Amino acid sequence: MNRKFEVWLPLVLAMVMIIGMYVGYRFATGQPNKKIFKKDQSTALQEALDIIRTRYVDSVQIDTLEENAIREMMSDLDPHSVYIPAAELQLENDKLSGSFGGIGIEFNQIRDTVNITYVFGGGPGEKAGILTGDQIIKADDQNLTGSNCTTTKIMNAIRGEKGSSVKLNLLRRGKDTTLQVVRDNIPTPSISAAYMIDSLTGFIKLDTFTSTTYREFMEAMEELKKKGMTQLIFDLRSNGGGYMDQAIEIADEFLSGDKLIVYTEGVNNPKAEYRCKRPGIFETGKLTVLVDELSASASEIVAGALQDWDRAVIIGRRTFGKGLVQEPFLLSDGSAMRLTIARYYTPIGRSIQKPYTGDKKVYMDEVWNRYATGQLYYADSNKVSNGKIFKTKGGRTVYGGGGIMPDVFVGLDTSNYSREINKIFLNGSFNDFVFHYYLDNKKILDPYPNPQVYTREFDPSKEMWSMFTHWVKKDSVNLSGIPAFEKQRIEDRMEAQLARFKWRNSGFYQVMNTKDSVVITALKELKK
Repeated sequence: MNRKFEVWLPLVLAMVMIIGMYVGYRFATGQPNKKIFKKDQSTALQEALDIIRTRYVDSVQIDTLEENAIREMMSDLDPHSVYIPAAELQLENDKLSGSFGGIGIEFNQIRDTVNITYVFGGGPGEKAGILTGDQIIKADDQNLTGSNCTTTKIMNAIRGEKGSSVKLNLLRRGKDTTLQVVRDNIPTPSISAAYMIDSLTGFIKLDTFTSTTYREFMEAMEELKKKGMTQLIFDLRSNGGGYMDQAIEIADEFLSGDKLIVYTEGVNNPKAEYRCKRPGIFETGKLTVLVDELSASASEIVAGALQDWDRAVIIGRRTFGKGLVQEPFLLSDGSAMRLTIARYYTPIGRSIQKPYTGDKKVYMDEVWNRYATGQLYYADSNKVSNGKIFKTKGGRTVYGGGGIMPDVFVGLDTSNYSREINKIFLNGSFNDFVFHYYLDNKKILDPYPNPQVYTREFDPSKEMWSMFTHWVKKDSVNLSGIPAFEKQRIEDRMEAQLARFKWRNSGFYQVMNTKDSVVITALKELKK
């Protein structure tokens, strides 16, 4: 038996190998409905690129052709699915990372020149000797002046990896200065203001939802509660969104139990529910949320959940209407796609996404169309797109399909600036004056310990107005005959902008909120 086995064994093994090879071949090349593994096949797009590469009459940049082809594909999808080239990906990621590699300054472009408006204490810029008021002319010999120099170009030039350095050519009080600055990680707070408006009312202004937003929010809330906060104005105006998980975490802090906050669903993504999972820091205090036409995505998740559960009074104007969830996909060349994978819905099933027809320009211009049709001025001009009516948990009527319509509508101010006033804002003359006034008169602000005292006691009509009217004459603007209400609005803006230079954005909002009709309305609602 052993001898027979030894004789047949090689033949059996050979047959097994032959059968295995045949089956594998059939798996790879059989009929379409019987395939398990597909052999590598180039697509028509790849074939076209290969033919162009090998047969085209002139040399071409294949990478550029590939980028254009991907962009064209993405343009046929929804308005929020986008292609991000490798050169722009880091800057896009920095916007939501909560920090970036930089030199620790804030700047404004005033009359086509980069003016440093703030230097972070202890940051690399301060260590290298940069001062507020310095103007950046070049970075590593790259020119950063002129009307063609964009903000993106400036940031790409001065940002970089931690530990790398950049040579800055500066203009300081008319004299050339050169400094070498070693970059470091610079935090980018998503909360621009958190303070007590009065003894009971806290105010938080949230600009975007980054990876650090929830932590910042909790720190701000804990600080305000220590100061006696029992009611809150949560400002999400002009907040275009960001990370959905940060919005869910924040909404959880306002809602009790295991309430549903939002759910997502798509053709290739099954329904996923996101619920409250912990006791919140502010589940019972009075709450108002401020929104406008630029509040989108993650902002609408928070506002929609709080409205559905009757937890907050939503105040302002109808939100943007972005109810689509994007997921990033990295490509082999370092670029990326942000692809819409699902829609999100509020707890009672409202889709907030406004309609789109495939034309991205028309879609984005819809917000501007609200100006023309009166929707930003009058509540009854707003027509929710798909007409679907929903009931909140408390029985109130709300709508889906075109953003979050606020509970209390506050329209834009219908009084417009004159052409002369618009001119000084558009040409940079206003910002130029306030910035130089600040540099030349810092001691005037020294007696004011905080923005509240400054708001009560500082009077721009005495300190700044005559100087300003003289300043704008070089732009052929005469302010002597303007109406009193225009003069008041300019002085209010002067006062707030000056506070921004001393106390940054927090100072600006603490001044402007005293005249802001939406904030004033929120304070009235909290008293009810």
